[in-house]
Formats: sequence, structure tokens, C-alpha cells
Amino acid sequence: MDTNFQPITSKNARGHYRQHPLEFKRALVALSLERGASVARIARGHGVNANQVFSWRRLYEQGRLGVPALMRDDGLLPVVLAPTAPAPNSTPSDAKGVIVLELGQVRVRIEGQPNASTPAQVLDRVLR
Repeated sequence: MDTNFQPITSKNARGHYRQHPLEFKRALVALSLERGASVARIARGHGVNANQVFSWRRLYEQGRLGVPALMRDDGLLPVVLAPTAPAPNSTPSDAKGVIVLELGQVRVRIEGQPNASTPAQVLDRVLR
């Protein structure tokens, strides 16, 4: 990804400090979070200190750069709860549950009343 960002410079009483726009910070953070990226190389290529990029990464993870924190590949799966309509003529005793797990091209649907070990076994097999 070839980018050319221009920092905004300003003068103040303490000297020359570069004031980088949020888009610049977010772009460098995004580049630095890519798999195999070198923060030092990215920082040097854009004329900032690597420690500054690490600082922006912390702010980004805390959601303090104006955007939500990045989703990282930490092994967790996203969970979506969707309301289901009760089946007609059903009683609470015959209520069934449905668990749908999606990971990339893999989709697993578990119907009925699975015990707690069933989803664990399925996830163990899918994530191998």
C-alpha cells in the first residue's frame, strides 16, 4: 500500500511540533496492525517516531482516536443473537434451541437442546 500523508505543522510557544490529523494516525495504526508489519519501518517511512505509532495504537485500542477499537484475530468468534419466533402450537416443554456457528466458509447448525459440551466439541474441530 503506497501512501503519502502530509502532516500539518504548527508553531507554539514550546517550539515546532507536528500536529497530525486523525486520518494520518488511523492510517499508520492500520498499517502497523497488519500481520508481519514492522512498526519501526512504517514510522520511518512516514517521518514519525516508532514510539509515537505505539502510542497511537494504544489510543486506537482504547477507542480514543474517534473510531471503535480494531477487531483483532485473538481466536474469538463473533456472536450474533437473533430473536426467533415461537413455533405455532408449541408448548414451553418442547421448545428447541438453535445454535448457528459461522467461520469463513464453514457453517454449523445445532438444533435441539445441546448440552454444554456439544458446542465446545464442534468449535474444537472447526478451529483446528
